[in-house]
Amino acid sequence: MKKSHKYKPWFPFLSNKYVWVLLFFSTWMLFLDNYSYFDHRFLDKQIDELEDNKTYYQQEIKNDKENIKLLKNPYQIEKYAREKYYMKKQNEDIYLIEFEGDSLEKDIKK
Repeated sequence: MKKSHKYKPWFPFLSNKYVWVLLFFSTWMLFLDNYSYFDHRFLDKQIDELEDNKTYYQQEIKNDKENIKLLKNPYQIEKYAREKYYMKKQNEDIYLIEFEGDSLEKDIKK
């Protein structure tokens, strides 16, 4: 005579209503709920990216403030204009020396 599945060791565990409620609840919380685990992972990644952006922009603001302090000096303004915009004084010649592999053309296009 063949034993019924009721006498197997896993049957009492799976026939328990609390186990079914727990399975349903855990499935609901992991996949279907608005506050599911996967949504939290996605939002945590976005938060990390935004925090990285925040630190980057704070560093850029700090660098810009330092540049603004430097540009309050007329000598520094002249130096900046000569280096970045290739400006010159009247009756002055400027010679640009270009080396092989130099990024001068890239700087001008920006």
